[in-house]
Amino acid sequence: MPFPHSSSSGERPGSQPEPEPSGTEPGLEPAEPCPRWREPRLSTVVAVVAVGGLVGAEARYALGLALPHGPTQWPWSTLLINTTGCVLIGVLMVVITELVDAHPLARPLLGVGFLGGYTTFSTYTVEIVNLVRAGRAPLALGYLAGTPVIAVLAGAAGAAATRAIATRVRVMRSGTARPRAGMTAPDTSDGQEPQ
Repeated sequence: MPFPHSSSSGERPGSQPEPEPSGTEPGLEPAEPCPRWREPRLSTVVAVVAVGGLVGAEARYALGLALPHGPTQWPWSTLLINTTGCVLIGVLMVVITELVDAHPLARPLLGVGFLGGYTTFSTYTVEIVNLVRAGRAPLALGYLAGTPVIAVLAGAAGAAATRAIATRVRVMRSGTARPRAGMTAPDTSDGQEPQ
Protein backbone atom coordinates (compact mmCIF):
# COMPACT_ATOMS: atom_id res chain seq x y z
CA MET A 1 0.00 0.00 0.00
CA PRO A 2 1.46 3.40 -0.99
CA PHE A 3 2.13 6.02 1.64
CA PRO A 4 -0.54 8.68 2.08
CA HIS A 5 -0.12 11.69 -0.19
CA SER A 6 2.29 9.83 -2.40
CA SER A 7 2.36 9.83 -6.13
CA SER A 8 1.27 6.87 -8.16
CA SER A 9 4.91 5.91 -8.65
CA GLY A 10 5.18 4.95 -5.00
CA GLU A 11 7.61 7.70 -3.93
CA ARG A 12 7.63 8.60 -0.25
CA PRO A 13 6.47 12.09 0.67
CA GLY A 14 9.40 14.49 0.96
CA SER A 15 11.77 12.27 -1.00
CA GLN A 16 13.79 13.82 -3.78
CA PRO A 17 12.75 12.77 -7.29
CA GLU A 18 15.46 11.17 -9.35
CA PRO A 19 17.12 13.61 -11.75
CA GLU A 20 16.20 13.36 -15.39
CA PRO A 21 18.95 11.78 -17.48
CA SER A 22 20.89 14.52 -19.26
CA GLY A 23 22.62 12.37 -21.85
CA THR A 24 26.04 12.96 -20.29
CA GLU A 25 27.81 11.37 -17.40
CA PRO A 26 27.73 13.31 -14.11
CA GLY A 27 30.64 15.71 -13.94
CA LEU A 28 31.14 15.63 -17.72
CA GLU A 29 28.75 18.41 -18.67
CA PRO A 30 30.05 20.56 -21.52
CA ALA A 31 32.11 23.53 -20.46
CA GLU A 32 31.09 27.05 -21.29
CA PRO A 33 32.07 27.78 -24.88
CA CYS A 34 35.32 29.64 -25.27
CA PRO A 35 34.81 33.05 -26.86
CA ARG A 36 36.06 33.10 -30.43
CA TRP A 37 37.39 36.65 -30.27
CA ARG A 38 39.46 38.29 -27.58
CA GLU A 39 38.19 41.55 -26.15
CA PRO A 40 40.08 44.35 -27.95
CA ARG A 41 42.01 46.97 -26.03
CA LEU A 42 40.43 50.39 -25.69
CA SER A 43 43.29 51.97 -27.66
CA THR A 44 42.59 49.58 -30.55
CA VAL A 45 38.88 50.41 -30.50
CA VAL A 46 39.64 54.14 -30.54
CA ALA A 47 42.09 53.65 -33.43
CA VAL A 48 39.62 51.73 -35.60
CA VAL A 49 36.87 54.27 -34.89
CA ALA A 50 39.26 57.02 -35.98
CA VAL A 51 40.26 55.20 -39.18
CA GLY A 52 36.64 54.38 -40.02
CA GLY A 53 35.58 57.95 -39.27
CA LEU A 54 38.30 59.36 -41.50
CA VAL A 55 37.27 57.17 -44.44
CA GLY A 56 33.56 57.86 -43.86
CA ALA A 57 34.07 61.62 -43.65
CA GLU A 58 36.11 61.58 -46.86
CA ALA A 59 33.35 59.64 -48.63
CA ARG A 60 30.80 62.19 -47.41
CA TYR A 61 32.99 65.06 -48.59
CA ALA A 62 33.37 63.50 -52.04
CA LEU A 63 29.62 63.01 -52.38
CA GLY A 64 29.05 66.61 -51.26
CA LEU A 65 31.40 67.81 -54.00
CA ALA A 66 29.66 65.61 -56.58
CA LEU A 67 26.20 67.02 -55.69
CA PRO A 68 26.73 70.65 -54.67
CA HIS A 69 23.85 72.93 -53.66
CA GLY A 70 23.56 76.59 -52.74
CA PRO A 71 22.49 77.86 -49.31
CA THR A 72 18.94 78.52 -50.53
CA GLN A 73 18.49 75.18 -52.36
CA TRP A 74 17.26 71.85 -51.11
CA PRO A 75 20.35 70.02 -49.70
CA TRP A 76 20.10 66.85 -51.80
CA SER A 77 23.62 65.67 -51.07
CA THR A 78 23.14 65.75 -47.30
CA LEU A 79 19.77 64.02 -47.57
CA LEU A 80 21.30 61.35 -49.83
CA ILE A 81 24.26 60.88 -47.48
CA ASN A 82 22.07 60.51 -44.39
CA THR A 83 19.58 58.24 -46.15
CA THR A 84 22.21 55.88 -47.58
CA GLY A 85 24.08 55.93 -44.28
CA CYS A 86 20.95 54.86 -42.41
CA VAL A 87 20.25 52.08 -44.92
CA LEU A 88 23.82 50.84 -44.41
CA ILE A 89 23.47 51.05 -40.62
CA GLY A 90 20.36 48.84 -40.85
CA VAL A 91 22.22 46.36 -43.06
CA LEU A 92 25.30 46.35 -40.83
CA MET A 93 23.42 45.83 -37.58
CA VAL A 94 21.53 42.81 -38.95
CA VAL A 95 24.68 41.30 -40.45
CA ILE A 96 26.88 41.63 -37.37
CA THR A 97 24.24 40.88 -34.73
CA GLU A 98 22.14 38.20 -36.44
CA LEU A 99 23.98 36.63 -39.37
CA VAL A 100 27.69 36.33 -38.69
CA ASP A 101 30.07 35.92 -35.78
CA ALA A 102 31.53 39.37 -36.30
CA HIS A 103 34.88 40.44 -34.95
CA PRO A 104 34.46 42.80 -31.96
CA LEU A 105 36.05 45.61 -33.98
CA ALA A 106 33.51 45.35 -36.83
CA ARG A 107 30.91 47.56 -35.17
CA PRO A 108 33.37 50.24 -33.98
CA LEU A 109 35.10 50.34 -37.38
CA LEU A 110 32.06 50.24 -39.65
CA GLY A 111 29.17 51.46 -37.50
CA VAL A 112 30.66 54.07 -35.19
CA GLY A 113 33.64 54.96 -37.36
CA PHE A 114 32.79 54.79 -41.06
CA LEU A 115 29.03 55.34 -40.90
CA GLY A 116 29.36 57.81 -38.03
CA GLY A 117 31.79 59.83 -40.15
CA TYR A 118 29.74 59.37 -43.30
CA THR A 119 26.36 60.47 -41.95
CA THR A 120 26.07 64.11 -41.02
CA PHE A 121 23.15 65.20 -38.95
CA SER A 122 25.16 68.17 -37.72
CA THR A 123 25.35 69.47 -41.31
CA TYR A 124 21.61 68.83 -41.56
CA THR A 125 20.98 71.22 -38.65
CA VAL A 126 23.35 73.87 -40.03
CA GLU A 127 21.58 73.69 -43.40
CA ILE A 128 18.20 74.21 -41.70
CA VAL A 129 19.52 77.34 -40.00
CA ASN A 130 20.99 78.57 -43.31
CA LEU A 131 17.67 78.01 -45.10
CA VAL A 132 15.79 79.98 -42.41
CA ARG A 133 18.34 82.83 -42.55
CA ALA A 134 17.98 82.91 -46.36
CA GLY A 135 14.20 83.38 -45.99
CA ARG A 136 13.34 79.80 -47.03
CA ALA A 137 11.48 78.81 -43.84
CA PRO A 138 8.95 76.47 -45.57
CA LEU A 139 11.82 74.61 -47.24
CA ALA A 140 13.68 74.47 -43.92
CA LEU A 141 10.60 73.12 -42.16
CA GLY A 142 10.11 70.42 -44.80
CA TYR A 143 13.76 69.44 -44.50
CA LEU A 144 13.57 69.51 -40.70
CA ALA A 145 10.52 67.22 -40.60
CA GLY A 146 11.33 64.98 -43.55
CA THR A 147 14.92 64.00 -42.87
CA PRO A 148 14.39 62.14 -39.55
CA VAL A 149 11.38 60.28 -40.97
CA ILE A 150 13.32 59.29 -44.08
CA ALA A 151 16.34 58.28 -41.97
CA VAL A 152 14.34 56.00 -39.66
CA LEU A 153 12.50 54.43 -42.59
CA ALA A 154 15.81 53.93 -44.41
CA GLY A 155 17.36 52.16 -41.42
CA ALA A 156 14.31 49.91 -41.06
CA ALA A 157 14.31 49.19 -44.80
CA GLY A 158 17.99 48.26 -44.73
CA ALA A 159 17.44 45.87 -41.82
CA ALA A 160 14.30 44.33 -43.34
CA ALA A 161 15.89 43.87 -46.76
CA THR A 162 18.95 42.23 -45.23
CA ARG A 163 16.80 39.81 -43.24
CA ALA A 164 14.72 38.99 -46.33
CA ILE A 165 17.79 38.35 -48.46
CA ALA A 166 19.38 36.21 -45.74
CA THR A 167 16.19 34.18 -45.39
CA ARG A 168 15.97 33.68 -49.15
CA VAL A 169 19.60 32.58 -49.33
CA ARG A 170 19.08 30.09 -46.47
CA VAL A 171 15.98 28.70 -48.18
CA MET A 172 17.78 28.36 -51.50
CA ARG A 173 20.76 26.65 -49.88
CA SER A 174 18.57 24.20 -48.00
CA GLY A 175 16.73 23.25 -51.19
CA THR A 176 13.32 23.96 -49.69
CA ALA A 177 12.38 26.94 -51.78
CA ARG A 178 8.84 28.07 -51.28
CA PRO A 179 6.56 28.31 -54.31
CA ARG A 180 6.08 31.74 -55.79
CA ALA A 181 2.93 33.69 -55.07
CA GLY A 182 -0.08 32.22 -56.86
CA MET A 183 1.57 28.83 -57.30
CA THR A 184 0.97 25.79 -55.16
CA ALA A 185 3.46 23.14 -54.30
CA PRO A 186 2.80 19.69 -55.75
CA ASP A 187 1.16 17.27 -53.32
CA THR A 188 3.52 14.38 -52.79
CA SER A 189 1.93 13.04 -49.64
CA ASP A 190 0.99 9.76 -51.38
CA GLY A 191 4.68 9.10 -52.06
CA GLN A 192 4.36 9.40 -55.85
CA GLU A 193 6.17 11.89 -58.01
CA PRO A 194 4.08 14.75 -59.42
CA GLN A 195 3.17 14.41 -63.07
